[in-house]
Amino acid sequence: MEKKEPFKIAVNGDQHEFSLQPEEAKNLDIVPDGEGKFQILHNGRSFHAEQLEANYPARQFSFRINGVKYSLHIADHFERLVEQLGLQVGSSQKQNTLKAPMPGLVLNVMVQTGQVVSKGDTLLILEAMKMENVIKAASDGIIKSVAVHKGAAVEKGHLLLEME
Repeated sequence: MEKKEPFKIAVNGDQHEFSLQPEEAKNLDIVPDGEGKFQILHNGRSFHAEQLEANYPARQFSFRINGVKYSLHIADHFERLVEQLGLQVGSSQKQNTLKAPMPGLVLNVMVQTGQVVSKGDTLLILEAMKMENVIKAASDGIIKSVAVHKGAAVEKGHLLLEME
C-alpha cells in the first residue's frame, strides 16, 4: 500500500500551520453555494466560505470564512522536498539549469528544445522511491536543451534541462 504524504497548510503566513492527509481532504463536507461560495460542515458546526483569490500554481488562496479573511498556502510533498533540499522556489536569481533533486527514473519528458514554458508548467516526471515527482518550471522561459529522455536513470545533481 502506497503511503500518502499530507498537505501542509499555513494560514495567514505562519500564524497557524496544520497537516491534512489527502483522504481527509476528500472527506470534508463542502457544498457549493453559488460561484466561489461554499457551506462547510465540520465537527457539527456550519461555516460559510467565500473564495476571494486563487493562485493555483503557487498554491496560494484567500477565503472569507464566517466574515473573517484568511490567506492559505498549501504545500504538497514536492514543495516540502524542494525546501528540504535548500532549493528555494521563487528565489530572486533566475536559474537556467534544472538538475535532478534526487536519484530516480525519468518517467516522462513533457517539453522539447525551443518550447516556450510558463512558471508552473510541468517539465518532466521523475520517479524516486516509488513516488512520481512532477518537476515544474520555476519561471517563464524557453527550453534551450533537454539532457534526458524517457526511461533515463539519473543521479542527484544530474542535468535534466537548460532554459534561457
